[in-house]
Amino acid sequence: MTEQNMMKRKVLRNNEYYGQQETLDELYKNSKEGRYFNKLYELIIDEDNIMKAYRNIKKNTGSKTKGVNGHTIKYLEKMSKDKLINIVRQRLKNYKPNPVRRAFIPKVNGKQRPLGIPTIEDRLIQRCILQILEPICEGKFHNSSFGFRPNRSTHHAIARCQHLINHSKNHFVVDVDIKGFFDNVNHGKLLKQLWTIGIRDKKVISIISKMLKAEIVGEGSPTKGVPQGGILSPLLGNIVLNELDWWISNQWETKSTNHDYTHPSSKIKALKSTKLKPCYIVRYADDFKIFTNSRTNAKKLFMATKFWLKDRLSLEISDEKSKITNLRKNGSDFLGIRIRAVKKGTAQLGYVSQSKIDPKRKFKIVEVYKSKLKDLKSSPSMDKAKRLNGFTLGIHNYYKVATDVSQDFNDIMHLIYGKYKGLKKRNIIVAKGTRNEVFKSFYKGYKGSLDRCCNITLYPISYMHFKKPTQIHPEFTPYTEIGRKRIHNKLTIITPIELERLRNGNFGKRSIEYVDNRISRFVGQNGKCFITGMRLETEEVHCHHKIPVKYGGNDAYDNLIIVHKDIHKLIHSINNSKILQSSIYWTVKSKQKFNQLRKHANLEPIDFKSVA
Repeated sequence: MTEQNMMKRKVLRNNEYYGQQETLDELYKNSKEGRYFNKLYELIIDEDNIMKAYRNIKKNTGSKTKGVNGHTIKYLEKMSKDKLINIVRQRLKNYKPNPVRRAFIPKVNGKQRPLGIPTIEDRLIQRCILQILEPICEGKFHNSSFGFRPNRSTHHAIARCQHLINHSKNHFVVDVDIKGFFDNVNHGKLLKQLWTIGIRDKKVISIISKMLKAEIVGEGSPTKGVPQGGILSPLLGNIVLNELDWWISNQWETKSTNHDYTHPSSKIKALKSTKLKPCYIVRYADDFKIFTNSRTNAKKLFMATKFWLKDRLSLEISDEKSKITNLRKNGSDFLGIRIRAVKKGTAQLGYVSQSKIDPKRKFKIVEVYKSKLKDLKSSPSMDKAKRLNGFTLGIHNYYKVATDVSQDFNDIMHLIYGKYKGLKKRNIIVAKGTRNEVFKSFYKGYKGSLDRCCNITLYPISYMHFKKPTQIHPEFTPYTEIGRKRIHNKLTIITPIELERLRNGNFGKRSIEYVDNRISRFVGQNGKCFITGMRLETEEVHCHHKIPVKYGGNDAYDNLIIVHKDIHKLIHSINNSKILQSSIYWTVKSKQKFNQLRKHANLEPIDFKSVA
């Protein structure tokens, strides 16, 4: 499972941790039915929503990035639950965002992308708003939009492109490049789009308006654009371009007709007898393609889209980067993959999709490998070998949906083999690697020899096979019971009632980190006692610090463990006879675990052999 998918499932679990699933489902349902929402502020400042927002941002790597006030997630972790909730509520009463810190990150083309980094407090507030607005927006978004949406990914976008190539004759692609999309979003238009989509709580719209105008350090207050780096920005970007999705779709795919067709294919067949232009959009954030069936139609769609973006959204396009491609003759790059249509006699329509790594991305991959191998040569270490493996696994997982991926990675290995061979000559890379569980999971079927570096088995760079991406089902959403059944598999043995009880305990002055990680541990252990493996009722749950706070222990996830409340007392007990009496029916493994926890707590282990 990719890190992105793990995060999406984590968000789904968090909806139930904090008892919001029913509320979010209702928002989604009402949005689908075309209703308006004018009482969202109360949901945003709800205690459960704030706690869920904290949980969702704390595991993101961005939570460790400092804003202008120097605070990171560690600043929030030490607060009590009540203090954290109060800060959010007080800030939102008369919201004034802190200034945004400007930062730059490199782009694939060598240029730099400007980011706007809000303070951790403002990121928490943005997350609170996102959680309530997302189900409403999901009820309105088009199915052909795949970027920054729950349970959707780049692979789903590529799958849609491949499907259109394989199952239609729409082999002409219109590529439209919007100039600096996120930097040029019209604020007034965006706020109107929020209103149109059904978000009609004026206080919430006012807060979002203030966020958009937050001062950027050294640049002043912006008059347009949404800051890349803000938690709410991807959703706002999708709201802006959702209008484009439906404008394209309503010209063909969702065109209103006088006759009600029982099946979409019947409707498409009827539309083909008209003079309408076939067109399908596939969009990932601000990167999109429009598929059609002829160059003439492609030219018309190109000009119409260019003028529509200018007139409707006040957005300019780059004429140099925008183009029309005949996929039967040339490839078109999308999300790092070059796609085209090639002849195949056995195909349904005579052509099938063929894809490979975008040559520019391929060159970049080779350069990264050369850099990592050079680094290993200068100072070999286990950490560097692990990072090399991490890079290999990451790009294999991303590009596996390209049909020619096997040839691509053979080419990559050929281009870096000189440096790789040099490390083998120096015995930095040696033979006889071992097949561990991760290897067996990701490289099933590999029969070749394995290499090692600093006792780390290296993943085979050249070994990768195409895995056909699957299209996403329209019902694949976390906001319906049917949708959750398709994606929900982690919380089946933990009931919502149990989570409700765990959340509502009396934690005194315990840190928010403790309150949150206690729930995580309970779910991670499937609700079972660490010592006995017995399924616990919520009133039996105690959370033990492996290293006690008085000895420098903290509330981090790895320092907490869930045990039965009576066993928790035994761990800290000095009454050996009581411990021995209570542990008569424990297994050897349970006794070993018990002594392990005693040792961490600087307590004498128990001699269980003294009991007959």
